[in-house]
Amino acid sequence: MSKDQIFREEINKASDFKFGANVAHVFDDMVNRSVPFYGEIQRMVAELAADHAREGTFVYDLGCSTGTTMIGMDTLVDKSIKFIGIDDSPEMLDKCKAKFDEIKFCRPYELRCKDLGQGVEIENASVVVLCLTLQFVRPIYREKLIQDIVSGLNSGGVLIIVEKILAEESDFNRNFINYYYNYKRRNQYSELEISQKREALENVLVPYKLSENISLLRDQGFAHCETFFKWYNFTGLLAVKK
Repeated sequence: MSKDQIFREEINKASDFKFGANVAHVFDDMVNRSVPFYGEIQRMVAELAADHAREGTFVYDLGCSTGTTMIGMDTLVDKSIKFIGIDDSPEMLDKCKAKFDEIKFCRPYELRCKDLGQGVEIENASVVVLCLTLQFVRPIYREKLIQDIVSGLNSGGVLIIVEKILAEESDFNRNFINYYYNYKRRNQYSELEISQKREALENVLVPYKLSENISLLRDQGFAHCETFFKWYNFTGLLAVKK
């Protein structure tokens, strides 16, 4: 796993964060050091997917990046069920394919390059995953994306979401951000790296409050939303279609 050093050197002005070749190369290290309990979250997503995936349907991973979530789900989901991974970064999909080839990924699957902000085609789905993805979709497009997901989910199907979020109260929000940066410091990110990545993400990653995410899901037709993970400003949600 290549080490994330993208923001190690001082940059005059950080440009907006992009999931290009340099990020794809170090993404697995980046996300493991930047997302609290990332390994446990992936295990939980795999368990939830396995409980809800149905024979003869599809499992979608939207914003699949380097394929970690699909690799995790592969260990528990019935091997006859096809996985469909969608991401807008060709470099991420190339890395995903390379990882699949390396581990001899042996279930039916398809990788598609698609900007989720422009909508997505979902069909015959029992499980859809948005793992640290919705936060990167511009707010103006999120309602349409959730509508597309609901339309393509079968009755009883689920959407599994993992998101960075805002606290409900601003005082807690400031504290949670401080705790999060302490977490990154413990994972050997320098003050320069933390500040420069924060600047690069400022206009790219737009988090909602937990209550806003739940309202978005319910307004688009999900019958029930359950929080399955929470760590300060990160959460996991399971939404069930009627």
